[in-house]
Amino acid sequence: MKKPFDPSKVTELLADLVRIPSPYFSEDRIMEYAHGWLKNEGIPAEFHHFHEKKVYDYKGTNVIGAIEGDLPGPVIVLNGHLDTVKVCEGWTRDPYGASVEGNRMYGVGACDMKSGCAAIMLALREFVKDASPFRGRILYSLVCDEEGPFGLGTDALILDGIISPEADVAVITEPSSAFAGAGFPSMCLGARGGWNYSVKVHGRSAHGAQPEQGINAINEAAKILLELEKTELKTHEKLGPGSLCCVDFHGGGATLSVPDEAFFSVFRHVIVGETKETVLREAEAAIERARIKGKAEVRFRKAPHEDCDGFPAYVIPEDNPYAIIMASAMKEVTGSEPEIRYFSSVGDFCYTGGRLNIPTLVVGPQGGNFHAADEFVEIDTVAATTRILYEFLCRLTGRK
Repeated sequence: MKKPFDPSKVTELLADLVRIPSPYFSEDRIMEYAHGWLKNEGIPAEFHHFHEKKVYDYKGTNVIGAIEGDLPGPVIVLNGHLDTVKVCEGWTRDPYGASVEGNRMYGVGACDMKSGCAAIMLALREFVKDASPFRGRILYSLVCDEEGPFGLGTDALILDGIISPEADVAVITEPSSAFAGAGFPSMCLGARGGWNYSVKVHGRSAHGAQPEQGINAINEAAKILLELEKTELKTHEKLGPGSLCCVDFHGGGATLSVPDEAFFSVFRHVIVGETKETVLREAEAAIERARIKGKAEVRFRKAPHEDCDGFPAYVIPEDNPYAIIMASAMKEVTGSEPEIRYFSSVGDFCYTGGRLNIPTLVVGPQGGNFHAADEFVEIDTVAATTRILYEFLCRLTGRK
């Protein structure tokens, strides 16, 4: 790394971020903080406001900025989310206390992914301190609502043309080592995608003492679900197999009546080559095999617009030139070759990598208990991620 790096700044900034509650749909305070910090450090920063009217009537805010080079060069996208999941049961520490125990900081979002956002902010601070010429353009975004149903923050950036397919590479600082169950450093070169859909079954009501005179919608829905679980799922050489998970099932409720309606919903993780259409055909085939007596209909969840109703899977090759440069930067900083892995679930990287086809690298720190009680991040890996980002930017922009 060209300049000395003070790891204490990692702890200070990350603690400030963790102490600000920012569950998805409630991110205004943390966006104000991030915007003020960036401006104070001399980093171009502005608010990006948007309004999702169709589903949630949600007014969201992202913090974005562009650092323009003196010469033509690559367009580099850095992206992270400052929202978190909501606080769950079981915490043994203050979820917003940012307590430090040894090398660990605890708090909601400490791992997923305020640590990655802190790494972006600190790497940019080091980069703008250097007044020497560089090539290309760095576009960064700290977004809201990644943890929500549709990733509305990054989606809005795409809709408004701020992140576009013309970008050369995207780096998302999700905790790659933590999510992949790998050692640090780890780089993910792809991710499974996914769609959420529901199956509604219509039966016929009757008295519970005479069930043969009705059509029990719960029983019929169960038959469909069992057939779905028999589906032979395809496998990808990098992403592994797809998966199918029933996330909701309900129906009936009357004391002594055959239920005439039942409902279940499924989240279907997909691999490259599978689409919304293939998922629909798969569900319809299961309904046909179930030979139910009633009727069933498949519906995908209501989305703000067609392009964000699901998350496309993606994979980039290991010999992608940007992946090679990143791997080299990771080795220089840590002394170790990064483990190459692939995300098993969805995120904003599916939008940049799958929807826009930008080569997308997921590189972030190590931690644990994300989306769970006592979430933590390993502080030294946050410092190392900062150094890796800085090194990567210098290599791509000609400052090294």
